[in-house]
Amino acid sequence: MQPLALYNTLTRKKEIFEPLHAPFVGMYVCGPTVYGEAHLGHSRAAITFDILFRYLTHIGYKVRYVRNITDVGHLVNDADEGEDKIAKQARLAQIEPMEVVQHYTTRYHQDMQQLNVLSPSIEPRASGHMIEQIAMIEEILANGLAYEVNGSVYFDVPAYNQNHHYGKLSGRIVEDLLANTRELDGQQEKRSPLDFALWKKASESHIMRWPSPWSEGFPGWHLECSAMSRKYLGPQFDIHGGGLDLMFPHHECEIAQSQASNHTDAAKYWVHNNLITINGQKMGKSLGNFITLRELFTGQHDLLQTAYTPMTIRFFVLQAHYRSTLDFSNEALLAARKGYLKLMNGLKVLDKINYPADAEESGAQDNDVQKLLDDCYRSLNDDLNTAKAIASLFNVLKKINSMYMGQVPVTSLSSAMFQNLKNTYRALVTEVLGLTEERPDNLDQMLALLLKFYKDAKDAKDYAKVDEIRAEFKKLGIVVKDMKTGIDWAYEE
Repeated sequence: MQPLALYNTLTRKKEIFEPLHAPFVGMYVCGPTVYGEAHLGHSRAAITFDILFRYLTHIGYKVRYVRNITDVGHLVNDADEGEDKIAKQARLAQIEPMEVVQHYTTRYHQDMQQLNVLSPSIEPRASGHMIEQIAMIEEILANGLAYEVNGSVYFDVPAYNQNHHYGKLSGRIVEDLLANTRELDGQQEKRSPLDFALWKKASESHIMRWPSPWSEGFPGWHLECSAMSRKYLGPQFDIHGGGLDLMFPHHECEIAQSQASNHTDAAKYWVHNNLITINGQKMGKSLGNFITLRELFTGQHDLLQTAYTPMTIRFFVLQAHYRSTLDFSNEALLAARKGYLKLMNGLKVLDKINYPADAEESGAQDNDVQKLLDDCYRSLNDDLNTAKAIASLFNVLKKINSMYMGQVPVTSLSSAMFQNLKNTYRALVTEVLGLTEERPDNLDQMLALLLKFYKDAKDAKDYAKVDEIRAEFKKLGIVVKDMKTGIDWAYEE
């Protein structure tokens, strides 16, 4: 089996994943700015890097996964001027900024739990790491790549670019950036329009402020990730992840800051997920075209035809490769629901197939099944291609269903291969893809009772009652299956 390869945005090619200190892996991912509800766009980054976290763990790595919470310094329009996004929300709601932070952080965690996104190993907050951020600014100043003006500190991009390439991640050229940049109001204290804030002196009306050697103020948005990744993963680590919209300027600035303070690039592999679009346009809070996860779960949005369960959302994200755009539509979500239920039915069927204890094993189809399972891993190892891995799992499922229906004898596999089939299918669906069965706690008892009524009606040839019970099952999204071996049920796909 080929090793894991990841597309490295920095080199613009797929590279074999070779961690700096195997079997340990350090991964940092940019988390949310907690000033509003999490929306469908947020779910893509969370699920993408949850899969990477799960898969690295599944294939034997020991992963320290750091995903931050931005609770200060992220100004409106992602600029160096203007109001803090969280402070603005606090002012509108007439509450303390940290009340906003706590409320939306809790809501974010609840939404992630619904989506079965695992908690990161460490979840640091920007406001809790002022010492580390101030120390990094002092290092950059000492290295001559930043300057202080009126209590604010700015990163000197032209000075940095003399010996380094500012723009190497995004493919931008400083001269082109300068040619296309107009001077903005409030930026006169910068030496160059490309320079970005490491520390901002707080205006009298700015609520969120901390003491520093330069002024009472707050750190720049880009700085927090450089400081916190270094604290928890060291000056060099394996993977830095985030949404494609963060590549410039946020991640570009992170690279510059880390190089300016540590004299080395922080991350070996830069991994970016593409965006979720709606009518071809990026879904985002700033554009006002987003659908929150809670609206999706309840169906309470004008664009939604129905409510969609968390696992439907998760499957919707997984059925596209993380580097491709993914356009929202009700049709795509309904198709995702069917695909998810197919995989859940596979888990259910596997539990019902038993390998005869006294069977004579042929093992005739062992190689065929092993190839199907290998295809799943081949797809995941090819830049985490969950779309192809799911297609391969559907092929595995055909084999499982053929044994369940009696079309192929279970003994065509060796007992060892049958066990391997069960274990691998279950591990890939639940542990790697993170899909779980959504069902009420008492569903089994309800279905057993309905199936008994169905059997009694069928034995009595009361076909009107049989049709009535089938209709009740259909309301639950379930189909009754009349089989030679008896009566069974499955989720309606």
